[in-house]
Amino acid sequence: MRLGVLTGMGRDWRETLEKVRIAEDLGYEMVCGSEAWGPSLLPWLTLIAANTSKIHVGTSIVNCFSRTPAALAQEFAVLDMLSGGRAMLGIGSSGEFVIEHFHGTPFKKPLRRLREYVEIFNTLIAGEPLNYDGEIFKMGRGFRLEYDRPRDHIPVFIAAITPKSIRQTGEIADGILPIHWPKGRFKELREHLGEGARAAGRDAAALTIAPQTYVFVTDGTNDDEQWRAARQPLHHYINRMGVFYWQMFERGGFEGEVAASKAAWAQRDLEGAIGAISDRMVREIQVIGPLESVREQLAERAAAGADLQMLHMPSGDVRAAGKRLEAMIR
Repeated sequence: MRLGVLTGMGRDWRETLEKVRIAEDLGYEMVCGSEAWGPSLLPWLTLIAANTSKIHVGTSIVNCFSRTPAALAQEFAVLDMLSGGRAMLGIGSSGEFVIEHFHGTPFKKPLRRLREYVEIFNTLIAGEPLNYDGEIFKMGRGFRLEYDRPRDHIPVFIAAITPKSIRQTGEIADGILPIHWPKGRFKELREHLGEGARAAGRDAAALTIAPQTYVFVTDGTNDDEQWRAARQPLHHYINRMGVFYWQMFERGGFEGEVAASKAAWAQRDLEGAIGAISDRMVREIQVIGPLESVREQLAERAAAGADLQMLHMPSGDVRAAGKRLEAMIR
């Protein structure tokens, strides 16, 4: 069972860095951070890279609109040098609201844009001349990204949830970063990735499925609170994150929950929208239960096809977080 951690800087970056070091010592494979409309992620990852030695360091995710593909290659070249070849680019399209109303960039052709970003990024990291004739980007001067590269390829993982994007991910990426993916559908996800991989002449088995996995620990006194907390992000992604996520949930077999939650939210009934998320939906998508059962559930998801599960860094002080991290991996 392979595990990673997701974390931002937190209120005290020194304390969070110490948690990352504990995760590294325990055998967590990767640490990632996300970037939406908060602070830039790359300086934080650079700090992690300079203060660790084994754990892989990546983004989950940066978007393919706010930086050029060459700018991403320049930044990840530094991250890969400082980490000694431990960097991973996790990239996605983000969404219309963030791209247009935070970055002020038109949200057009996200799928095509992802493909071109990955192709240009790979060319520059490999040290090859950049002569590219795409639909969006056209470069013909043969620039090379010169640096003391520890390797000529940095793995690229894509945050994909739609059928077309999943298939494209199989064609061009090294892994996928799904969110809120039901445990019973990892085999299906692998099959869709394989369709794309085979079409591109690639080995489907080499792709890593690295889902973002939410864990909610109950102790007999906080069960109602934790169940509500587990339902809340599912409501949020159904009702506050555009159309792609609720369509994903419908494809996953949760049409009833989606319809009921959307109907309640249309009346701005928050508790109704959260309460419409069934126990079945929570158990399929989240990990919830007593701490002693959490590792069993993570192992079940791993056996179902979740190659590298990315868990949110536990809250609390360093000691408490360390105990929780250890309990989940051992």
